[in-house]
Amino acid sequence: MVYEIKIYGNDSLRTVAEPVTEINEEILEILENMVETMHEANGVGLAAPQVGINKRLFVIDVGDGIIRKVINPEILELSDVIESNDEGCLSVPGIYKPVRRSVHVKIKYLNENGKEVIEEADDLLGRAFQHEYDHLEAILFVDKISPVAKRMVSKKLQLLKKESTKI
Repeated sequence: MVYEIKIYGNDSLRTVAEPVTEINEEILEILENMVETMHEANGVGLAAPQVGINKRLFVIDVGDGIIRKVINPEILELSDVIESNDEGCLSVPGIYKPVRRSVHVKIKYLNENGKEVIEEADDLLGRAFQHEYDHLEAILFVDKISPVAKRMVSKKLQLLKKESTKI
């Protein structure tokens, strides 16, 4: 089942997600539906709050042959080296702006089998982990862009916000 992706301005994007207490059939179905939704939208990642689900879950597919289903992630380490690269977001359609992020991340999470995974990542995967983790903390990439860039896209963001409240 493909979920509706919530757009900038929707309250679910500004609510800190709750931990998953049990990996059951419902959680596994949500993860499968999130993967299907992400692929349908041609995304690299998708967090549960983006589809109106207040759980600490996200999925990532960076094209490396591994679809990551991430439950209750914790960032263990972020490198001091910061890099700026363009980012976009399925919940903020049509906007791509440079965002400064650590080039390397070490993250701990449970996979869909309940197994603890500790993974280190850089490049697109590292950026995707940080971007999706931010969604769980109610942070959007546009919160991290420069004030000048934010002023440049403010009209588009206001329009997105209006559209999301009409639904």
